[in-house]
Amino acid sequence: MNGIGLLQHLSIISDPRQQWKVEHKLSDILFLTIVAVIGGAEGWEEIEDFGVDHLDWLRQYGDFENGVPVHDTIARVMGMLSAKQLQKSFAAWMKDCHVATEGEVVAIDGKTLRGSYDKGRRQGAIHMVSAFSAANQVVLGQVKTDDKSNEITAIPELLELLSIRGCLVTIDAMGCQRAIAQKVINKGADYLLAVKGNQPKLEEAFNHYFRMEMFQHPDSDSYSTQESGHGRQETRLSLAVDDLSILGDLVFDWPELKTLGVVAAIREVSGQPAKDIKVRYYISSAKLSAKELLEASRSHWSIESQLHWQLDVGMREDDCRIRREQAGENMATIRHIAFNALKGDTSFKAGMKRKQKRASRNNAYLSQVLSGLGVS
Repeated sequence: MNGIGLLQHLSIISDPRQQWKVEHKLSDILFLTIVAVIGGAEGWEEIEDFGVDHLDWLRQYGDFENGVPVHDTIARVMGMLSAKQLQKSFAAWMKDCHVATEGEVVAIDGKTLRGSYDKGRRQGAIHMVSAFSAANQVVLGQVKTDDKSNEITAIPELLELLSIRGCLVTIDAMGCQRAIAQKVINKGADYLLAVKGNQPKLEEAFNHYFRMEMFQHPDSDSYSTQESGHGRQETRLSLAVDDLSILGDLVFDWPELKTLGVVAAIREVSGQPAKDIKVRYYISSAKLSAKELLEASRSHWSIESQLHWQLDVGMREDDCRIRREQAGENMATIRHIAFNALKGDTSFKAGMKRKQKRASRNNAYLSQVLSGLGVS
């Protein structure tokens, strides 16, 4: 990643405090929070502790004229800070430092921050919808929605923030909506949408058409892969169809539709007959071969294995109890900034947690990680 001035992008965020009461600059509080999370801090007290331990180093990048803000100040400011402004700044930064390549898969999916649920205040858990570059393994942007059902309204808002021209945007069945497909097309990209029961007529058309034996038909565009390990063998099959007549009049509902796809995953354990067979249907505005369809559908799930899993295991996101005002949403964005910075560093070959620990005790390495954010 060629980081270009994250702090410059963050500088446009307005300070929500009364200026005559300000003792610590907003830029210092934001910078401290970001680098502390890079260093593994998980709460306000740990962020303050990180600042106290690294104050001399922090002054190389910010003023910190009055030292390190106490944890109550950090919490109050991060709760008041406009989450939408922070998300826009993040997406603008990623536009500057990430150049999309033709056909690049951008996976969009949601994740619930389980620790943000507050039963006492009847406050539901925060649900973030993120866009993830499967090839470069970086977050491109994110927005908050009230719950998973509202991903339908959040996805167009997220797409508006992104620079995705020439990309292939993959979304699970929740996002298989005509308006979302049109929004992707309007952004100069192509869509690959999973089809399930939320589009019953579309799913019914696939069910009437598809038979498993089609994967072996000599005239079909099909492709397969096999993987073995731990006593299991998984076979993946894909079928790409460009005859749209099987949809009837439904074809006119989906902008620039070019490919219908079927992907099957068959799992066998210890040579026993296959019992676990999953079949998924897809529609796409891109002209995809069966091989391209299978690779793109698998790339979509990298947002689960490479982003969501690492946020939970490496950064313990689900254990985070921060939820005051806009603080939970803002900290989710901060974690994405830290994720991108740590992922972008290739000078130290290690997992997320190990990189965080090294950053917490090695200022030279922390500076190296920051260089990927355009901070020097």
